[in-house]
Amino acid sequence: MAKKEKKSLEFFTDWKYAPALESTDHIRLNKQYDLFINGKFVKPNSDKYYDTINPATEEKIARIADANAKDVDTAVKAAKTAYDKTWSKMPAKERAKYIFRIARLIQEKARELSVIETMNGGKAIRESRDIDIPLAANHFFYYAGWADKLEYAFPNRHPKSLGVAGQIIPWNFPLLMAAWKIAPALATGNTVVLKPAETTPLTCLKLAEIIQESGLPDGVVNIVTGFGPTGAAIVNHPLVNKVAFTGSTTVGKWIQKSIAGTDKKLTLELGGKAANIIFEDAPIDQAVEGIVNGIFFNQGHVCCAGSRLFVQESVADEVIHKLKNRLETLIVGDPMDKNTDIGAINSKMQLNKINEYIKIGLNDGADMYQSQCSIPKKGFFVKPTLFLNTSQSHRISQEEIFGPVLAIQTFRTIEEVIEKANNIPYGLSAGVWTDKGSRIFNMTQKLRAGVVWANTYNKFDPTSPFGGYKESGFGREGGLHGLMPYLKF
Repeated sequence: MAKKEKKSLEFFTDWKYAPALESTDHIRLNKQYDLFINGKFVKPNSDKYYDTINPATEEKIARIADANAKDVDTAVKAAKTAYDKTWSKMPAKERAKYIFRIARLIQEKARELSVIETMNGGKAIRESRDIDIPLAANHFFYYAGWADKLEYAFPNRHPKSLGVAGQIIPWNFPLLMAAWKIAPALATGNTVVLKPAETTPLTCLKLAEIIQESGLPDGVVNIVTGFGPTGAAIVNHPLVNKVAFTGSTTVGKWIQKSIAGTDKKLTLELGGKAANIIFEDAPIDQAVEGIVNGIFFNQGHVCCAGSRLFVQESVADEVIHKLKNRLETLIVGDPMDKNTDIGAINSKMQLNKINEYIKIGLNDGADMYQSQCSIPKKGFFVKPTLFLNTSQSHRISQEEIFGPVLAIQTFRTIEEVIEKANNIPYGLSAGVWTDKGSRIFNMTQKLRAGVVWANTYNKFDPTSPFGGYKESGFGREGGLHGLMPYLKF
């Protein structure tokens, strides 16, 4: 490292912040959570429970019910009964009132929900508080507004609900993913059986309490916790009319095979390996901040994380230098501390996977740069990592890592970067940084990605559809498009 660069980095590491821990006095958590079926919390048929932990401390938070196929059958039948007798017959404007009420209760309990999200998931409290929970409430608000306007949304098509929606969500955005799934399903007149990820069930179970408090009719939303077999039982249940899954590409392919030959509707939002592209005329400082926001602030725990960076050769040295300096300012540590930028990795298994990919990158000959920060000795943490001088053939440039690891390549021409960006099995998202509007429109036409951000990254809104191409899945969630998978015409 050059002396000038080393001195610059030392300047950033001199700053220390006093801890600013978010309080936990206001949250209410049970020591044990049962299954939420037909409007009540009921014990699992197997009488089996497992521990959910805080990934930042490795301490147990609560015991969670492990649902088996019989529990899933009970939940699906409750959803089917609620659909036939209550929800499908209720006037749309009355359904909207319940969805609005859920949104308002999420707002009222936002501080409690954000703390629990951070405790169970490991993400920094700033992200839970400022992004995840507000967006979850906004999705319920947005779709409540559509509930009695479906004839206007799809004129002359006579939209009708499907029945029971089986929904399976991942661990990276537990409450937000639940909102993405539940809100449009309810707005279109369907009932729901939802399974949260086994490692992050707590905010979904708090959502179950909110649903109880809202007065939503029994059985309209059912939440069953458990592992892979629980999800498989939902997918394969004959009374489930629609399956919505967000998670790994491997599981998504299995679901496709499982429902082949049935009349079940399906949407899949799967893995990603997003390209963030910086052109020489881009606002460099803004772009660097966008790169950090796209991969490091969220620990790389988003399927649309900008984990591949393409920089035009003429500005590559400047961008990499500024990116290294910015990494040195990032604070890795207790996610409950408001100063923390990068929290804990969600599980030991995920941490091991990230560390394995870091070894693969080194063994494949890429140059690694990690920040000089210290990380806690207890809990699941990893330093933000850059890999320089990578190529298309490197596994770290092709495979989803799901961690704060960024692979950097350079390019010379537009044609070259488009070919490199598209030369991958995934097609979920991308980012373009340039001063030219014409170039942005050109790139959005040629990048095979469901979402392309221009001079920003990771911006979400309930009115905007989200989804991918290729092995990143199909179907859209959010916006008007998010209603369509829950309707028949």
